[in-house]
Amino acid sequence: MTTSALPQTEGPNIAAIPAHNDAFRKLACLGIAPDQPIAGRMHVTRSLAEAEDGFMAEAVTAAGEFDVFEPENDPDGCHDFGAVDVRGQKVFWKIDLYEADSDFRYGAETPDNPATTIRVLTIMMASDW
Repeated sequence: MTTSALPQTEGPNIAAIPAHNDAFRKLACLGIAPDQPIAGRMHVTRSLAEAEDGFMAEAVTAAGEFDVFEPENDPDGCHDFGAVDVRGQKVFWKIDLYEADSDFRYGAETPDNPATTIRVLTIMMASDW
């Protein structure tokens, strides 16, 4: 009797994903350049953009400075979501990963590879969720 083993494929380097997410968020929100190029976009929701004077800028800065990742607020360890308080209001941010050449239609096949992954950072009022 013969058995054939299925070839094992390596999965993504999970440790690279939070590092890339953090680097992109700091680039988009704080202008801190990463060690290697990381493609992406930042969006803010309409309610955040229309908030009172200077609120949006404070929210973007707070999202960029966020660094309290714990199992309770980051169960997957990807650093792809956070909540910050700005002037007593809750603001959420999230990062979605897409295949670079898919026009944002398909999730990233190799999310640990910044050359094939594009990140979308969305910052919103908690009420937009």
